[in-house]
Formats: sequence, C-alpha cells, structure tokens
Amino acid sequence: MEAVIRMRMSAHDAHYGGGLVDGAKMLMLFGDVATELLIRRDGDEGLFRAYEKVEFLAPVYSGDYIEAVGRIVSEGRTSRKMEFEARKVIVPRPEISESACEVLSEPIVVCRAVGTCVTPIEKQRGVNE
Repeated sequence: MEAVIRMRMSAHDAHYGGGLVDGAKMLMLFGDVATELLIRRDGDEGLFRAYEKVEFLAPVYSGDYIEAVGRIVSEGRTSRKMEFEARKVIVPRPEISESACEVLSEPIVVCRAVGTCVTPIEKQRGVNE
C-alpha cells in the first residue's frame, strides 16, 4: 500500500535566507502520508510513534513542488513500520521569467525517512487487512 501527497512550497514555508524551506516541513508531509496509510489500513488516524532514521539529502526552496511518498513495509499487532521519500518534481526558473517553472525529467530526492506508527487495537477496524 502506498500514499502520495504533492505540494508546492510557498514563501510562507521558507524559513531561512534565500527562500530555503526548513527540513521539518518534509517531516510534516511524511506525517500526513502516514496518517493516510493508517486510515487506509486500519480505518483510524493512529499515532506517529518515532522516526528511526531521517536523511536530508538536498535543499528545498519556496516555489519547489514536492512529492512525498510513503508505504507500509512491515506490521506488528498495533505497529506499522513505514518508509518515506520526498522528491522535488518541479522547480521555479526565475532566470527565464518570474513565473517560469520546469518539470524535472528526473525528480531530486530531498529527504528519506523510516518511522513507526501505532494504531491501538481498540481503534483498529481492519479496513484493509
């Protein structure tokens, strides 16, 4: 099972000089992807327990379109281990014009993570077992 969110980073998301977006924004996207996966699997939003690993691999700037993908890779009674990847798929091209953008022929992986979510037994509805 896989879930995908695509979102444009806005000027509001830029936290640092030069329009650089805080890496925590990628984790926020992963949280939303995880929630969708839990709803699809268990019929409940569940809880994000912990990240085992987070790698920030490339900068993200305001105007970039980010695609966040996640999938459940293993399951326990209440736990769901997930892998996440965020990719830059569209970038602004201000050197051409203030409104020019380009779809990247090869997406740029900007962040990867592994985390575990939990859906308490009493909240599981076995939507997609």
